[in-house]
Amino acid sequence: MKTYQQINDRIESGKAVVLTADEIIGYVEKKGLAAAAEEVDVVTTATFGPMCSSGCVLNFGHSKPKIRMSEAWVEDVLVYTGLAAVDVYLGATQLRHADPANMYHPGEFRYGGGHVIEDLVAGKTLQLFALSYGTDCYPRREIRTYFTIEDLNQATMVNPRNCYQNYNVAINDSDKTIYTYMGLLEPNRRNANYCSAGQLSPLLNDPYYETIGMGTKVWLAGAHGHVYAEGTQHAGAVARTPAGVPKGGAGTLALTADMKQMRPEVVRGVSLLGYGVSLALGIGIPIPVLNEQILKRTCVRDRDILAPVVDYGTDYPQNTGRVIGHVNYEQLRSGRIKVEGKDVAVGSLSSYCKALETANLLADEIRAGDFQLARPIASLAKENKMKPLVIRQKEP
Repeated sequence: MKTYQQINDRIESGKAVVLTADEIIGYVEKKGLAAAAEEVDVVTTATFGPMCSSGCVLNFGHSKPKIRMSEAWVEDVLVYTGLAAVDVYLGATQLRHADPANMYHPGEFRYGGGHVIEDLVAGKTLQLFALSYGTDCYPRREIRTYFTIEDLNQATMVNPRNCYQNYNVAINDSDKTIYTYMGLLEPNRRNANYCSAGQLSPLLNDPYYETIGMGTKVWLAGAHGHVYAEGTQHAGAVARTPAGVPKGGAGTLALTADMKQMRPEVVRGVSLLGYGVSLALGIGIPIPVLNEQILKRTCVRDRDILAPVVDYGTDYPQNTGRVIGHVNYEQLRSGRIKVEGKDVAVGSLSSYCKALETANLLADEIRAGDFQLARPIASLAKENKMKPLVIRQKEP
């Protein structure tokens, strides 16, 4: 019914009709699917929450004399130096040097890679310390200096796995408190945690990856970035509801963008008691209304999305694959769920409020003509499954 070019022409002329995934549900109810598909050009989706598989590539430029960094730390957080001389990769979950981790369980994990990324985007002055074995072309063996993000030649966020399509509801069947990347879980099912924006979440509004694919333009923490690959652990071949909504993790996205263009309020370092550190991001993705079917999928409601309840006391760590049952996001957002007849308090590691703010910020940019859409250059896989790591002996 519409093409990317037609929608972009309307964006450029300031005539595009843009609604968030939160708004579109009521709009289609009022107008009807056919009429709404004619009127609406773009639906903006978003999420905000911890995304552990995130990080950034930094280029420091060359000192006098030059150094090929073989070991390096930013604010005492180890960065990966197995790249060119002054390129490093900083991972969101890397701990600060000498952090006691879980030596005195549960560890506090006050500062790590995600916090360095937050401080970089916020424009703070950070310390670089690097060592080298020295070469003829890179003779310097040690350097200590201070820098801000503006001193860097490039600061590029390169995230292998963001925007999980759906995710577990974590619960604890054991008789002791446990500390996980899904937060603190009390024994004997006294609480549960989840992490998703539900009906706002990008891939839940495009369950079959019809518009989101490699090359799709995204709003990554305020910067204009794109999907550069399917995310790690992407698995399109999962159980789905009759409407096509995955009943488990399913799709993921690998994203990249320029950190110098990011907004500090949607880039946050995260400390997870007893587990480690992470990075919370606000990510918005526009869905072009190319036809009625695509629009219909963006009308998915929290009550239509089922999330698997998984025991993190035994089943998750032992990788048994057992699912206790499913609950929908309307139940999750109410703050209480029923698990096999038991009433359980539930909390969220993600923020629906911040996700909605992100969706609205993206919508405002599109309406202003500052953000145009990009047609994917390749589709995400729909039939692949995630393979486990098999422990085996070396064959003779």
